[in-house]
Amino acid sequence: MTTVPTAPSPPVSPTSVRPAAVARTGLYALLAANAAVVTLLAVQAGFASNALVVIGRFAGLYGALLMAFQLLLVARLPWLDRRIGMDRLTNWHRWTGFGLLWTLVAHLVFITFGYARSSSLDPVSELVDLAETVEGVLRATVATALILVVGAVSARRARRRLAYETWHFIHLYTYAAVVLAFTHQVAVGTTFTASAAATAYWYTLWITAGAALVTGRLLLPLRRNLRHRLRVEAVVPENDQVVSVYITGRHLDRLPARAGQFFLWRFLTRDRWWQANPYSLSAAPDGTRLRLTVKAAGAGSASLRHLRPGTRVFAEGPYGAFTALHRTRPASLLIAGGVGVTPVRALLEEIDGHAVVVHRVAAERDAVLHDELRQLALAKGADLHLVTGPPVPDRLGPRELAALVPDIAERDVFLCGPPPMMTAVLGTLRELGVPARQIHFERFSLAG
Repeated sequence: MTTVPTAPSPPVSPTSVRPAAVARTGLYALLAANAAVVTLLAVQAGFASNALVVIGRFAGLYGALLMAFQLLLVARLPWLDRRIGMDRLTNWHRWTGFGLLWTLVAHLVFITFGYARSSSLDPVSELVDLAETVEGVLRATVATALILVVGAVSARRARRRLAYETWHFIHLYTYAAVVLAFTHQVAVGTTFTASAAATAYWYTLWITAGAALVTGRLLLPLRRNLRHRLRVEAVVPENDQVVSVYITGRHLDRLPARAGQFFLWRFLTRDRWWQANPYSLSAAPDGTRLRLTVKAAGAGSASLRHLRPGTRVFAEGPYGAFTALHRTRPASLLIAGGVGVTPVRALLEEIDGHAVVVHRVAAERDAVLHDELRQLALAKGADLHLVTGPPVPDRLGPRELAALVPDIAERDVFLCGPPPMMTAVLGTLRELGVPARQIHFERFSLAG
């Protein structure tokens, strides 16, 4: 372990407003308000005499609401992403997806059994009859089947066995399910046509959700890339496995990127243009260039070493809530594991107040960007600790971390590194009594 002691810089007052809490509360309130409107409109439309049909219709209405909410969660809107983070939005998307799956299954089952009770047909025959005779029912059945398939491949066990590209391709069928479900609702939804207010509400809901998706996933990335015209400026090897790529372009001072954020980078070469990979900025944006530093972990990341200056770049973002926007305390602790130092190095460049930086690596030769960290620490009055050694025993356990940072409970903690290390350190922070609101971390997790 090596330590660079320095004099602390004067603290600054962090914001008292918690952006993540504001955004979460806003999303919860939005969903609750729409659920109340859906319930009110359904009650005003009246009830069927069959209780099973009534339950089925409510399940279908709440399923339609959850489907629209799903589109909002994966729209990658900057305001939400900067405050909540793509990883947490993706996690919400996943669990909302399972809720959607069960509401749609309940809708299909209760409606089918309800109508079967009123006829002489068994449930299977009733479903076939509805699909053949009622407009939109067949489309709804296909939509439910697609959601079931997507839900099955999104289960953790199945997800671990599938390549990301395969999972993503299957996931795209969700959009087909959305279209089929909407046309079904328009065709046979009694609540949809019960009143002018109900019709206006549902059209407004779907148009708003669709517009958010198109804006965040298509229009905004296209607009930014047309404005900034990103290109590779230089490729600089850091060591045998790590390379830094410098990106330049036009009007980069207008790009709303912050230290700690990442982009989905697509390098427009003949063999890699179709691959988009999430890489963090390894230096705070300065208005003239961007830098990412990547460790070779596969064919895609290894190929970055061979990029030529002038290569066009299509970047989606910036994304991520791993920024100084979420600070709650004047002092900070930045913990990085391995190449997870890249957003931490950028964050140290931007952050104010006294900071302690802990860089955890297996050996000193793995300490990427450590010379830059040392220079930054000296310039900003931060304390820098390089912690080396094998993963076992844990070099960042409660005793070790408390010895390095005695006032750890009084600091914001920013954490980035390999998942096993992050899990271990999060447990350590809880054991040391660091409040959850002071712990900031983000995992790369993409959806839809």
